[in-house]
Parts: sequence; C-alpha cells; structure tokens
Amino acid sequence: MLVFWEKGYDATSIPDLLKAMELSRSSLYETFTDKQTLYIEAIHQYKKFNQNKRNLLVNAPAAKVGIQQYFDWHISSAFDDDLPKGCLLTKASIGLDSPDEQLSQLIRDSFEELEQAFYELLSKGQQTGEIDAEKDIKALSHLLLNLNHSIKVVSKVKNNKKIIYDMMNTVIEML
Repeated sequence: MLVFWEKGYDATSIPDLLKAMELSRSSLYETFTDKQTLYIEAIHQYKKFNQNKRNLLVNAPAAKVGIQQYFDWHISSAFDDDLPKGCLLTKASIGLDSPDEQLSQLIRDSFEELEQAFYELLSKGQQTGEIDAEKDIKALSHLLLNLNHSIKVVSKVKNNKKIIYDMMNTVIEML
C-alpha cells in the first residue's frame, strides 16, 4: 500500500513491490495474480487505514465538532513525515488514464461513502439546529469532499499548515 501511495500505480514497478513486500515474483503472482489486483487490494487496505478518521464523523457529538476533528486528523496525516504525501485515492482517480471498471467503481464508492458521511453529519446538525436548515447540505457535503482531497494535494506543494487550517476554518464557519 505504501509503495503505491508514494509512487502511484504507473510509477510503481514489480521490483518495487517485491522489495517492499519481501516476496519472490512467483509468490506475488500466486497471491495477487497481477499488479492491478494488488493495487485494488492496496486501496482496500488504505480505506481500512482511514476508517478511524471516518468514524469521527459517524460518532461525532455535534456536526461542527466532528468535522473539525476529522480535518484535524486529516491535516496531521497530510503533514506526517512518516506517511507518503498525497492521497492514494486521489492519485488513483487521476493517475490512470483508463482505469478498469472495478477500480473506477472502488474509487467512486470511496468518494461517495465519504460524501455521504459528511451529509449524514450535516443532516444531524440541521436536526439539532446547529446547522441552518436553509443550508444546502448536499452542496456542503460535496464541498467537504473536495476540501478533503484538496488538502492532500495542496500540502504536497505548500508545506504550510496555517494555510490549510485557515482554509478548513473558513469552510467550517460557512456551515
């Protein structure tokens, strides 16, 4: 997962994977069949890796608190020197010119799951009066999804947490 996350699908070679996984070529192919199958498995692992972060939205005591906690974690991971820069799913969505349908569906599902988690939390916020009932929470959910992916992209270019936090705080104030 880390090799694909760091290099992207196209730039990751079979020797890179063999070295990282400490496997022989035959073991790799016996277990995963091909690079594409291994990549899909890596994306599944990445989603599991990020599940605790998503749980912050599901288990939030209040909408703005949950969104703040989610993005605090997200920003911390974006600037964590022990993790590859960027987002594996963002790279997957733009890194392949013609991804196969299984990969495309996996990426779409992941994006939709996160957007739905934002939507459900914002909906709870509207029910409690924390979020104005006149706000278009579908559009806000989409905005938060885009903020999520843009943070990982911008953090690769601008190594400045303040810019990212300012952006996040501005969006939360809009809620």
